[in-house]
Amino acid sequence: MKYLLVATCLFGLEHLLGEEIENLGYERVSTIDGRITFVADEEGVALSNIFLHYAERIYIKLGEFHAESFEELFSGTRQIDYSPFIGKLDAFPVKGHSIRSKLFSIPDCQAIIKKAIVRSLSERYNMDIFPESGIKYQIEFFILNDTVSIMIDTSGVPLHKRGYRKESNSAPIRETLAAAIVKISRPRENVLLWDPMCGSGTIATEAARMMCNIAPGVDRSFAAESFPFIGKKRFDLAREEAREGECATDFRVYASDIDENAVRLTLRNAQNARVSNIITAFKSNCLDIKKDGVRATIVTNPPYGERMGDERSTEALYKKMGAHFRSLAPWQVYIITSHTGFEKLYGKPADKVRKLYNGMIPCYLYQYFKNEKK
Repeated sequence: MKYLLVATCLFGLEHLLGEEIENLGYERVSTIDGRITFVADEEGVALSNIFLHYAERIYIKLGEFHAESFEELFSGTRQIDYSPFIGKLDAFPVKGHSIRSKLFSIPDCQAIIKKAIVRSLSERYNMDIFPESGIKYQIEFFILNDTVSIMIDTSGVPLHKRGYRKESNSAPIRETLAAAIVKISRPRENVLLWDPMCGSGTIATEAARMMCNIAPGVDRSFAAESFPFIGKKRFDLAREEAREGECATDFRVYASDIDENAVRLTLRNAQNARVSNIITAFKSNCLDIKKDGVRATIVTNPPYGERMGDERSTEALYKKMGAHFRSLAPWQVYIITSHTGFEKLYGKPADKVRKLYNGMIPCYLYQYFKNEKK
């Protein structure tokens, strides 16, 4: 059976996610900020959850309609047939978001949508009370410009949680964003990738897994494995396909940090991610990097200085980074930060700047791929 699937992502990753969806062989229907709609079957639900590097969740869209009042919201939701998905005993909690719409009260929308789904199921099953003791189908609504989408979440735990990062530092970068930065930096087997402020090692780990062709979701579970119309077997087959595609590589990653705890954390996460043979983690100041005759690309997520007390020290670090990293030319440098004055502090305009989001924090990826001494 064909479904309309919705893959959500962090703002700025739509292009990369769309390319991945098409590489899986699925047709894109529409793209808006933070979400791509495409057509796929039950197998596609499993493959999308397991293989997409940049998606946050995969939803099945059940219906879409216009609503500017609670009456229209109730009527539109009620008209959808939920019985092919939700059984008599199954649970169907409701949550969602509303953006630029007349219906903006999330609790009220939740209550009305829940009531409308109960009414729709009551009419089809001829029963008034639903025990909700069976399989959980998380209903997600999304209202944008008064257009309501009603969906079922197939992912469960967000897809950026690959399963390898059991612990993290105080300000971790999302795995999906780290993967995107790595992709943009064009990793190559004959070029060392070095994250000199590695934190919990997310950038290093995503780079190593990508070059080993380890699918991002191959080592975790998903909500849709319990759905009878999809099932665990389809996910197991998708995992088998993913593991058959894994490969050895000569690619190497350095992950260093001034904090010994960060180095230990990186080593544990690399072990969990099955790439400890690719990553060399060690304690070092980012200002002590030496070329030593190797070709390398620096990809890093330095401190943002979000707290007032940290801002001055962070800006001082950016100035020192600029002077030192420029001395490493012709190494390429990719730095993500939320500091809008980064280029001035770094001492050189970036060759390209790309706006991205780390969760809800707007960030900028400063790309220095013409890193000549000046």
